[in-house]
Amino acid sequence: MRVLDAIKARRSVRRFEPRGVEEWKLREVLEAARLAPSADNRQPWRMVVVEDPVVKQELLRAHGKPWLAEAPLVLVACALPWEAWRRRDGEEYWKVDVAIALEHVALAAVELGLATCWVASFDEEAVKEVLGIPSAVRVVALMALGYPAEHKGPVADRKALNELVCLNRWRWPS
Repeated sequence: MRVLDAIKARRSVRRFEPRGVEEWKLREVLEAARLAPSADNRQPWRMVVVEDPVVKQELLRAHGKPWLAEAPLVLVACALPWEAWRRRDGEEYWKVDVAIALEHVALAAVELGLATCWVASFDEEAVKEVLGIPSAVRVVALMALGYPAEHKGPVADRKALNELVCLNRWRWPS
């Protein structure tokens, strides 16, 4: 599958088949995350893979999304800010690094016939409490992973390239 085809096929799925994800497929998507670029190659992230139905139910109070508890796997993407690269002005890149790793997961999943859904709405402290994540670690996102039980059409409308891209200099009103 071409990368652009995987990008076009990737959709946020909130209904999953009850069957589990094969170990080798999970390893493939996690390998895709491991190979993701990060600022200064620091890889300031860790991933908690939640497959236990009891733990997924416990996480429900942290995000309030019953469909996420029904996904075969929930990936909890965490950042270690102290390991992240910082720009000279102090801007930290750990959120970007985690996002790149998760998007690699999402695209690798498409190639393997799996589906994902990013979840950004959750109580970070509740997730940390359920999973025993240290206070200094940041939970950036949750991601459902499994076989889709719903099949969506083409990706929703996106802005035209000329609304998003300019050449050489900023050309839009401020």
